[in-house]
Amino acid sequence: MIIREQFLFPIRPFYKVYDLVKVIIGIRRCGKSVLLSQIADELRAQGVNEKQIIFINFELYEFSHIKTAKDLTEYISSKIKNKKPYFLFFDEIQNVGSFELAVNSLRAKRNASIFITGSNSHLLSGELATHLSGRYVKFNVTPLTFKEVLALTKEKDLKKAFGGFMQWGGLPGRFVYSNESEIIKYLQDVYDSVVLRDIIQRSGLRDLSLLDNIILFLLDNSGNIFSANTISKYLKSQSRSVSAEALYNYIRYITGSLLFQKVNRYDVKGKSVFATLEKYYPADLGILQLKQASFKDTLGSRLETIVANELIARGEQIHIAKNGGYEIDFIAEKNGKRKFIQVAYHIDSDKTLQRELRAFNGIPDRKILITADNFDYSRDGVESVSIIDWLLKNQ
Repeated sequence: MIIREQFLFPIRPFYKVYDLVKVIIGIRRCGKSVLLSQIADELRAQGVNEKQIIFINFELYEFSHIKTAKDLTEYISSKIKNKKPYFLFFDEIQNVGSFELAVNSLRAKRNASIFITGSNSHLLSGELATHLSGRYVKFNVTPLTFKEVLALTKEKDLKKAFGGFMQWGGLPGRFVYSNESEIIKYLQDVYDSVVLRDIIQRSGLRDLSLLDNIILFLLDNSGNIFSANTISKYLKSQSRSVSAEALYNYIRYITGSLLFQKVNRYDVKGKSVFATLEKYYPADLGILQLKQASFKDTLGSRLETIVANELIARGEQIHIAKNGGYEIDFIAEKNGKRKFIQVAYHIDSDKTLQRELRAFNGIPDRKILITADNFDYSRDGVESVSIIDWLLKNQ
Protein backbone atom coordinates (compact mmCIF):
# COMPACT_ATOMS: atom_id res chain seq x y z
CA MET A 1 0.00 0.00 0.00
CA ILE A 2 1.30 3.47 -0.86
CA ILE A 3 0.83 6.55 1.30
CA ARG A 4 -1.33 8.99 -0.67
CA GLU A 5 0.65 12.04 0.38
CA GLN A 6 -0.79 14.27 -2.34
CA PHE A 7 -4.25 13.89 -0.81
CA LEU A 8 -3.27 13.64 2.85
CA PHE A 9 -1.27 16.87 2.80
CA PRO A 10 -4.22 19.28 2.39
CA ILE A 11 -6.34 17.37 4.93
CA ARG A 12 -3.77 17.25 7.76
CA PRO A 13 -4.33 20.83 9.02
CA PHE A 14 -7.97 19.86 9.71
CA TYR A 15 -7.39 16.61 11.63
CA LYS A 16 -8.12 18.23 14.99
CA VAL A 17 -10.50 20.94 13.84
CA TYR A 18 -13.68 19.75 15.52
CA ASP A 19 -16.14 22.30 14.15
CA LEU A 20 -15.57 21.42 10.49
CA VAL A 21 -16.67 18.17 8.90
CA LYS A 22 -14.09 16.80 6.47
CA VAL A 23 -15.92 15.67 3.33
CA ILE A 24 -13.96 13.42 0.95
CA ILE A 25 -15.52 12.58 -2.40
CA GLY A 26 -14.39 10.54 -5.38
CA ILE A 27 -15.54 7.91 -7.83
CA ARG A 28 -16.30 4.49 -6.36
CA ARG A 29 -13.17 2.41 -5.62
CA CYS A 30 -10.72 5.25 -6.21
CA GLY A 31 -9.15 4.77 -2.77
CA LYS A 32 -11.25 6.83 -0.35
CA SER A 33 -11.44 4.03 2.24
CA VAL A 34 -7.67 3.59 2.17
CA LEU A 35 -7.22 7.33 2.60
CA LEU A 36 -9.47 7.30 5.67
CA SER A 37 -7.45 4.41 7.09
CA GLN A 38 -4.23 6.33 6.51
CA ILE A 39 -5.64 9.36 8.34
CA ALA A 40 -6.61 7.10 11.26
CA ASP A 41 -3.10 5.60 11.25
CA GLU A 42 -1.53 9.05 11.42
CA LEU A 43 -3.73 9.96 14.38
CA ARG A 44 -2.65 6.77 16.16
CA ALA A 45 0.98 7.71 15.46
CA GLN A 46 0.28 11.08 17.07
CA GLY A 47 -0.81 9.34 20.27
CA VAL A 48 -4.59 9.17 19.83
CA ASN A 49 -5.96 6.19 21.74
CA GLU A 50 -7.60 3.44 19.67
CA LYS A 51 -10.80 3.78 21.71
CA GLN A 52 -11.12 7.38 20.52
CA ILE A 53 -11.19 6.32 16.85
CA ILE A 54 -14.52 5.05 15.53
CA PHE A 55 -14.45 3.76 11.95
CA ILE A 56 -17.61 2.72 10.11
CA ASN A 57 -17.73 1.48 6.53
CA PHE A 58 -21.42 1.54 5.66
CA GLU A 59 -20.94 -0.95 2.84
CA LEU A 60 -19.98 -3.69 5.32
CA TYR A 61 -22.70 -6.05 6.53
CA GLU A 62 -21.76 -5.59 10.18
CA PHE A 63 -23.03 -2.01 9.99
CA SER A 64 -26.14 -2.75 7.92
CA HIS A 65 -28.33 -2.17 10.97
CA ILE A 66 -27.44 1.55 10.84
CA LYS A 67 -30.01 2.78 8.34
CA THR A 68 -31.14 6.17 9.63
CA ALA A 69 -29.75 9.29 11.30
CA LYS A 70 -31.31 8.10 14.57
CA ASP A 71 -29.57 4.72 14.30
CA LEU A 72 -26.24 6.41 13.65
CA THR A 73 -26.59 8.89 16.50
CA GLU A 74 -27.51 6.16 18.98
CA TYR A 75 -24.65 3.93 17.84
CA ILE A 76 -22.03 6.69 18.21
CA SER A 77 -23.48 7.81 21.55
CA SER A 78 -23.01 4.26 22.84
CA LYS A 79 -19.32 4.40 21.87
CA ILE A 80 -18.44 7.82 23.29
CA LYS A 81 -17.77 7.24 26.97
CA ASN A 82 -16.15 10.49 28.11
CA LYS A 83 -15.31 14.10 27.21
CA LYS A 84 -12.09 13.22 25.41
CA PRO A 85 -11.87 14.16 21.73
CA TYR A 86 -13.07 11.45 19.35
CA PHE A 87 -12.38 10.89 15.68
CA LEU A 88 -15.29 9.59 13.64
CA PHE A 89 -14.79 8.05 10.21
CA PHE A 90 -17.94 7.43 8.15
CA ASP A 91 -17.15 5.69 4.86
CA GLU A 92 -19.84 5.87 2.12
CA ILE A 93 -22.12 7.84 4.43
CA GLN A 94 -24.77 8.29 1.71
CA ASN A 95 -26.04 4.80 2.56
CA VAL A 96 -27.59 6.20 5.75
CA GLY A 97 -30.94 7.95 5.38
CA SER A 98 -30.88 11.64 6.42
CA PHE A 99 -27.29 11.17 7.57
CA GLU A 100 -26.75 14.93 7.55
CA LEU A 101 -28.91 15.28 10.67
CA ALA A 102 -26.70 12.89 12.61
CA VAL A 103 -23.47 14.40 11.29
CA ASN A 104 -24.54 17.92 12.20
CA SER A 105 -25.67 16.84 15.67
CA LEU A 106 -22.37 15.07 16.36
CA ARG A 107 -20.42 18.04 15.05
CA ALA A 108 -22.32 20.44 17.32
CA LYS A 109 -21.17 18.53 20.42
CA ARG A 110 -17.66 19.87 19.70
CA ASN A 111 -15.72 16.83 20.95
CA ALA A 112 -15.59 14.87 17.68
CA SER A 113 -13.58 15.42 14.52
CA ILE A 114 -15.68 13.95 11.72
CA PHE A 115 -14.49 12.57 8.38
CA ILE A 116 -17.03 11.37 5.81
CA THR A 117 -16.67 9.94 2.32
CA GLY A 118 -19.10 9.51 -0.51
CA SER A 119 -19.19 8.39 -4.13
CA ASN A 120 -21.59 11.07 -5.23
CA SER A 121 -21.03 14.81 -5.71
CA HIS A 122 -24.63 15.43 -4.63
CA LEU A 123 -23.40 14.58 -1.12
CA LEU A 124 -22.72 18.32 -0.85
CA SER A 125 -26.08 19.48 -2.14
CA GLY A 126 -29.52 19.75 -0.64
CA GLU A 127 -29.90 18.92 3.03
CA LEU A 128 -26.19 18.49 3.78
CA ALA A 129 -25.40 21.96 2.47
CA THR A 130 -28.33 23.36 4.47
CA HIS A 131 -27.37 21.76 7.78
CA LEU A 132 -23.62 22.16 7.40
CA SER A 133 -23.41 25.48 5.59
CA GLY A 134 -19.97 26.88 6.34
CA ARG A 135 -19.22 23.90 8.57
CA TYR A 136 -17.44 21.54 6.19
CA VAL A 137 -14.36 21.42 3.98
CA LYS A 138 -14.35 19.35 0.80
CA PHE A 139 -11.51 17.29 -0.64
CA ASN A 140 -11.54 15.53 -4.00
CA VAL A 141 -9.82 12.16 -4.34
CA THR A 142 -8.97 10.66 -7.72
CA PRO A 143 -7.77 7.23 -8.84
CA LEU A 144 -4.02 6.75 -8.63
CA THR A 145 -1.90 9.34 -10.40
CA PHE A 146 0.91 8.15 -12.67
CA LYS A 147 3.47 8.95 -9.96
CA GLU A 148 1.48 6.82 -7.50
CA VAL A 149 1.25 4.00 -10.05
CA LEU A 150 5.05 3.93 -10.29
CA ALA A 151 5.35 3.90 -6.49
CA LEU A 152 2.89 1.00 -6.29
CA THR A 153 4.19 -1.16 -9.14
CA LYS A 154 7.92 -0.34 -8.85
CA GLU A 155 8.03 -0.39 -12.66
CA LYS A 156 11.32 1.06 -13.91
CA ASP A 157 10.39 1.22 -17.60
CA LEU A 158 8.57 4.59 -17.68
CA LYS A 159 7.26 4.19 -21.23
CA LYS A 160 5.84 0.75 -20.47
CA ALA A 161 4.23 2.00 -17.27
CA PHE A 162 2.75 5.02 -19.02
CA GLY A 163 1.38 2.87 -21.82
CA GLY A 164 -0.44 0.69 -19.29
CA PHE A 165 -1.68 3.75 -17.40
CA MET A 166 -2.94 5.35 -20.61
CA GLN A 167 -4.83 2.21 -21.55
CA TRP A 168 -6.10 0.82 -18.24
CA GLY A 169 -6.16 3.86 -15.94
CA GLY A 170 -5.34 4.16 -12.25
CA LEU A 171 -8.14 2.54 -10.25
CA PRO A 172 -6.17 0.85 -7.46
CA GLY A 173 -7.94 -2.51 -7.69
CA ARG A 174 -6.86 -3.16 -11.26
CA PHE A 175 -3.22 -3.58 -10.21
CA VAL A 176 -4.16 -6.74 -8.34
CA TYR A 177 -4.69 -8.47 -11.68
CA SER A 178 -2.05 -9.50 -14.16
CA ASN A 179 -3.94 -10.41 -17.31
CA GLU A 180 -6.26 -8.41 -19.55
CA SER A 181 -9.39 -10.50 -19.06
CA GLU A 182 -9.19 -10.13 -15.27
CA ILE A 183 -8.66 -6.37 -15.56
CA ILE A 184 -11.66 -6.07 -17.87
CA LYS A 185 -13.81 -8.06 -15.44
CA TYR A 186 -12.73 -5.80 -12.57
CA LEU A 187 -13.44 -2.62 -14.55
CA GLN A 188 -16.83 -3.94 -15.60
CA ASP A 189 -17.65 -4.59 -11.95
CA VAL A 190 -16.66 -1.01 -11.05
CA TYR A 191 -18.73 0.37 -13.91
CA ASP A 192 -21.77 -1.71 -12.96
CA SER A 193 -21.44 -0.59 -9.33
CA VAL A 194 -21.29 3.08 -10.32
CA VAL A 195 -24.27 2.76 -12.66
CA LEU A 196 -26.39 0.68 -10.27
CA ARG A 197 -25.56 2.22 -6.89
CA ASP A 198 -24.54 5.78 -7.66
CA ILE A 199 -26.80 6.56 -10.60
CA ILE A 200 -29.85 4.31 -10.81
CA GLN A 201 -30.58 3.78 -7.11
CA ARG A 202 -30.09 7.47 -6.27
CA SER A 203 -31.85 8.95 -9.27
CA GLY A 204 -34.78 6.66 -9.90
CA LEU A 205 -33.88 6.59 -13.61
CA ARG A 206 -35.43 3.58 -15.29
CA ASP A 207 -34.30 3.68 -18.90
CA LEU A 208 -31.02 1.79 -18.60
CA SER A 209 -30.51 1.59 -22.35
CA LEU A 210 -30.74 5.37 -22.68
CA LEU A 211 -28.40 5.84 -19.73
CA ASP A 212 -25.81 3.54 -21.28
CA ASN A 213 -26.11 5.29 -24.66
CA ILE A 214 -25.48 8.70 -23.09
CA ILE A 215 -22.45 7.38 -21.17
CA LEU A 216 -21.08 5.87 -24.38
CA PHE A 217 -21.55 9.19 -26.17
CA LEU A 218 -19.68 11.08 -23.45
CA LEU A 219 -16.85 8.54 -23.58
CA ASP A 220 -16.63 8.68 -27.38
CA ASN A 221 -16.56 12.48 -27.24
CA SER A 222 -14.15 12.92 -24.35
CA GLY A 223 -12.28 16.16 -24.98
CA ASN A 224 -14.85 17.51 -27.45
CA ILE A 225 -17.12 20.49 -26.82
CA PHE A 226 -20.46 19.12 -25.67
CA SER A 227 -23.48 19.95 -27.77
CA ALA A 228 -27.05 18.98 -26.95
CA ASN A 229 -27.80 18.96 -30.69
CA THR A 230 -24.95 16.57 -31.38
CA ILE A 231 -25.99 14.09 -28.74
CA SER A 232 -29.64 14.39 -29.85
CA LYS A 233 -28.60 13.43 -33.39
CA TYR A 234 -26.56 10.55 -32.00
CA LEU A 235 -29.51 9.28 -29.97
CA LYS A 236 -31.80 9.57 -32.98
CA SER A 237 -29.37 7.37 -34.88
CA GLN A 238 -29.96 4.87 -32.08
CA SER A 239 -33.72 5.29 -32.62
CA ARG A 240 -34.11 7.32 -29.45
CA SER A 241 -35.79 10.70 -29.09
CA VAL A 242 -35.08 12.61 -25.87
CA SER A 243 -35.97 16.13 -24.78
CA ALA A 244 -33.13 18.50 -23.83
CA GLU A 245 -34.49 18.65 -20.27
CA ALA A 246 -34.46 14.86 -19.89
CA LEU A 247 -31.02 14.67 -21.48
CA TYR A 248 -29.47 17.15 -19.06
CA ASN A 249 -31.21 15.39 -16.19
CA TYR A 250 -29.48 12.14 -17.13
CA ILE A 251 -26.13 13.91 -17.50
CA ARG A 252 -26.57 15.56 -14.10
CA TYR A 253 -26.90 12.15 -12.46
CA ILE A 254 -24.01 10.72 -14.48
CA THR A 255 -21.66 13.51 -13.41
CA GLY A 256 -23.07 13.30 -9.90
CA SER A 257 -21.71 9.74 -9.73
CA LEU A 258 -18.26 11.27 -10.44
CA LEU A 259 -17.88 9.00 -13.45
CA PHE A 260 -17.12 12.17 -15.43
CA GLN A 261 -15.72 15.58 -14.63
CA LYS A 262 -17.51 18.48 -16.27
CA VAL A 263 -15.22 21.34 -17.29
CA ASN A 264 -16.79 24.65 -18.36
CA ARG A 265 -15.35 27.02 -20.94
CA TYR A 266 -13.80 30.37 -20.08
CA ASP A 267 -13.50 33.19 -22.60
CA VAL A 268 -10.09 34.81 -22.14
CA LYS A 269 -10.96 38.14 -23.75
CA GLY A 270 -14.48 38.40 -22.40
CA LYS A 271 -13.39 37.06 -19.00
CA SER A 272 -16.57 35.06 -18.56
CA VAL A 273 -17.54 31.43 -17.99
CA PHE A 274 -20.05 29.79 -20.32
CA ALA A 275 -22.35 27.41 -18.46
CA THR A 276 -23.50 25.63 -21.64
CA LEU A 277 -20.14 25.19 -23.39
CA GLU A 278 -18.31 22.38 -21.65
CA LYS A 279 -16.31 19.20 -22.01
CA TYR A 280 -16.64 15.95 -20.11
CA TYR A 281 -13.65 13.85 -19.08
CA PRO A 282 -13.94 10.31 -17.65
CA ALA A 283 -12.58 9.99 -14.11
CA ASP A 284 -10.47 7.01 -15.15
CA LEU A 285 -9.19 5.79 -18.49
CA GLY A 286 -9.95 2.20 -17.56
CA ILE A 287 -13.65 2.96 -17.98
CA LEU A 288 -12.89 4.44 -21.39
CA GLN A 289 -10.95 1.32 -22.38
CA LEU A 290 -13.78 -0.89 -21.17
CA LYS A 291 -16.29 0.79 -23.47
CA GLN A 292 -14.10 1.49 -26.51
CA ALA A 293 -12.56 -1.05 -28.86
CA SER A 294 -9.96 1.31 -30.30
CA PHE A 295 -6.92 2.42 -28.32
CA LYS A 296 -4.76 3.81 -31.12
CA ASP A 297 -7.52 6.06 -32.50
CA THR A 298 -8.12 7.77 -29.13
CA LEU A 299 -4.56 8.65 -28.10
CA GLY A 300 -5.18 12.41 -28.31
CA SER A 301 -8.31 12.39 -26.16
CA ARG A 302 -6.70 9.98 -23.70
CA LEU A 303 -3.72 12.28 -23.26
CA GLU A 304 -6.02 15.25 -22.70
CA THR A 305 -7.99 13.24 -20.13
CA ILE A 306 -4.79 12.33 -18.27
CA VAL A 307 -3.85 16.01 -18.06
CA ALA A 308 -7.34 17.00 -16.86
CA ASN A 309 -7.39 14.34 -14.15
CA GLU A 310 -3.85 15.16 -13.03
CA LEU A 311 -4.73 18.84 -12.66
CA ILE A 312 -7.76 17.90 -10.58
CA ALA A 313 -5.61 15.61 -8.41
CA ARG A 314 -3.23 18.53 -7.83
CA GLY A 315 -6.09 20.66 -6.56
CA GLU A 316 -6.18 22.96 -9.56
CA GLN A 317 -9.37 24.70 -10.65
CA ILE A 318 -9.67 24.03 -14.37
CA HIS A 319 -11.57 25.41 -17.34
CA ILE A 320 -11.28 24.90 -21.04
CA ALA A 321 -10.61 28.22 -22.73
CA LYS A 322 -11.15 30.27 -25.84
CA ASN A 323 -8.81 33.06 -26.87
CA GLY A 324 -10.26 34.92 -29.82
CA GLY A 325 -11.18 32.23 -32.33
CA TYR A 326 -8.85 29.57 -30.94
CA GLU A 327 -9.39 26.89 -28.32
CA ILE A 328 -7.01 26.37 -25.39
CA ASP A 329 -7.24 22.99 -23.75
CA PHE A 330 -6.97 24.17 -20.14
CA ILE A 331 -6.69 27.13 -17.84
CA ALA A 332 -5.48 25.84 -14.47
CA GLU A 333 -5.48 27.99 -11.34
CA LYS A 334 -4.30 27.38 -7.79
CA ASN A 335 -3.33 29.76 -5.00
CA GLY A 336 -3.83 32.74 -7.28
CA LYS A 337 -1.43 31.43 -9.92
CA ARG A 338 -2.75 30.72 -13.39
CA LYS A 339 -1.33 28.80 -16.33
CA PHE A 340 -2.56 27.99 -19.82
CA ILE A 341 -2.02 24.49 -21.20
CA GLN A 342 -2.18 22.97 -24.67
CA VAL A 343 -2.10 19.19 -25.08
CA ALA A 344 -1.02 17.45 -28.29
CA TYR A 345 -0.15 13.78 -28.55
CA HIS A 346 2.28 14.28 -31.45
CA ILE A 347 3.66 17.30 -33.29
CA ASP A 348 4.32 16.06 -36.82
CA SER A 349 5.23 19.34 -38.50
CA ASP A 350 5.98 23.01 -37.91
CA LYS A 351 2.49 23.79 -39.20
CA THR A 352 0.99 21.60 -36.48
CA LEU A 353 3.16 23.30 -33.88
CA GLN A 354 2.04 26.75 -35.03
CA ARG A 355 -1.59 25.64 -34.85
CA GLU A 356 -1.11 24.53 -31.23
CA LEU A 357 0.71 27.70 -30.19
CA ARG A 358 -1.43 30.35 -31.89
CA ALA A 359 -4.08 30.15 -29.16
CA PHE A 360 -1.49 31.51 -26.70
CA ASN A 361 -1.15 34.84 -28.56
CA GLY A 362 -1.45 37.83 -26.23
CA ILE A 363 -1.59 35.78 -23.04
CA PRO A 364 0.86 37.08 -20.39
CA ASP A 365 0.48 34.14 -17.98
CA ARG A 366 2.53 30.97 -17.94
CA LYS A 367 2.02 28.89 -21.09
CA ILE A 368 2.75 25.16 -21.37
CA LEU A 369 2.64 22.73 -24.30
CA ILE A 370 2.40 19.07 -23.22
CA THR A 371 3.10 16.32 -25.77
CA ALA A 372 3.95 12.62 -25.85
CA ASP A 373 7.01 13.47 -27.95
CA ASN A 374 10.51 13.38 -26.51
CA PHE A 375 11.36 16.75 -28.03
CA ASP A 376 11.57 20.32 -26.75
CA TYR A 377 9.23 22.62 -28.71
CA SER A 378 9.75 25.63 -26.43
CA ARG A 379 9.58 29.03 -28.15
CA ASP A 380 8.13 32.52 -27.79
CA GLY A 381 7.58 32.20 -24.05
CA VAL A 382 5.88 28.79 -24.32
CA GLU A 383 7.33 25.96 -22.21
CA SER A 384 7.37 22.54 -23.84
CA VAL A 385 7.37 19.37 -21.73
CA SER A 386 6.81 15.67 -22.34
CA ILE A 387 3.79 14.15 -20.62
CA ILE A 388 5.87 11.77 -18.46
CA ASP A 389 8.14 14.58 -17.24
CA TRP A 390 5.13 16.78 -16.50
CA LEU A 391 3.41 14.04 -14.51
CA LEU A 392 6.50 13.20 -12.49
CA LYS A 393 7.83 16.69 -11.80
CA ASN A 394 4.56 18.36 -10.78
CA GLN A 395 5.24 21.26 -13.17
